[in-house]
Amino acid sequence: MYTCMQLLQALREGGCDQALTAIYAPNGGLEQARERALHITESFLADFPENSSPSAALFSGPGRTEIGGNHTDHQHGHVLCASVDLDLLACAAPNGKNRICIHSEGYPALEVDLDDLTIKPEETNTSAALVRGVAANIAERGYVLSGFDAYAVSNVLSGSGLSSSAAYEILVGNILNHFCCNGALDSVELAKIGQFAENIYFGKPCGLMDQMGASIGGAIAIDFANPAAPVIEKADYDFAESGHVLCIVDTGSCHADLTDDYADITFEMCAVATYFGKTVLRDVPEMDFRAAIPALRKACGDRAVLRALHFYEDDRRAVQEAETLKAGDFDAFLALVNASGLSSSLYLQNTWSVASPKSQAIPMALAIGRELLGGTGAIRVHGGGFAGTIQAFVPNDKLDAFKAGMEALLGVGMCHVLRIRPQGGCVVVC
Repeated sequence: MYTCMQLLQALREGGCDQALTAIYAPNGGLEQARERALHITESFLADFPENSSPSAALFSGPGRTEIGGNHTDHQHGHVLCASVDLDLLACAAPNGKNRICIHSEGYPALEVDLDDLTIKPEETNTSAALVRGVAANIAERGYVLSGFDAYAVSNVLSGSGLSSSAAYEILVGNILNHFCCNGALDSVELAKIGQFAENIYFGKPCGLMDQMGASIGGAIAIDFANPAAPVIEKADYDFAESGHVLCIVDTGSCHADLTDDYADITFEMCAVATYFGKTVLRDVPEMDFRAAIPALRKACGDRAVLRALHFYEDDRRAVQEAETLKAGDFDAFLALVNASGLSSSLYLQNTWSVASPKSQAIPMALAIGRELLGGTGAIRVHGGGFAGTIQAFVPNDKLDAFKAGMEALLGVGMCHVLRIRPQGGCVVVC
């Protein structure tokens, strides 16, 4: 256990190098990871000079990449996702008060009173809503909460499809779990708590994939047939041995104001399920759906039917993608990723927003990216869509040309080469 000053000293003397290497620098880069941790700890001391708690610690909430199953989770389908090596890293310590104080670098200070965990309509779509929602759900599970101070820095691209909101929820959940629950909440429960905060307090009707991908770690296949007890299976595969690298390309468009577009996907898929007296498409046999397409066009509209068609096909593909990785058939995996991208564009229709038809950064990036790949690798929309990022699996020998071409289109620093990390949300050093 450390005071913040002792934690700073341990970082300077290399006492935390093993923990930092395991998460941030398995193949090099320890100095950069150490400098980041030092900066965060020094900033905590500067912002919270009165906090002398002997329980200071470093916490991480990673971003996640959706590999397979685009908008299938909220219909109780299958997904393939993974945590990545971009995260929210925070230094935190109990403050002996009944409030949570978080200073996130580059953002206004945030304070949440634990005496009032009711929903605040004015906090919709804010970080305060996420913190309040996470705290409220943990309290509902019978844990006694206490306040903490935290200083956080994020390199998760905001509005990028890497789910910075889920990373934030998982970070806060892990801090409260460590300080107030004695670590009793496992990664699945913390993911559910994060989803609760995002759905009920933040106001975004997301499925559970984002939080699972951020919380559990590594590449995982998830079956959401029963969301209360999802079936999770590790999809162990060494992507470094595939001859390809994972690139997330930031198109420079932000999806922060596109909540209605995301909600429409859920609403329209559920409208098709309702036609059959069901709540979600997973409970409607595909044969029954296909037989009813002429009637569904009239009852629900063509876009809803196309989005339902995407669900059935991408739900199946997510399972197949996990199977091909387990079998080591990376070529078959790439073909499925490309098919998923085509389905998202044509059927799901989440590559641009009807509210802003002149802004089509994702289709533009996909078009140029496909040309740069020249029939190799794979490319698709990433995450919720409409704006944000695309995902590409790029052959090693084409990485330099791909990165240069994408950044010539979108700007320097917009193509990010990522690593799938085995650790999800966690205590880094305590």
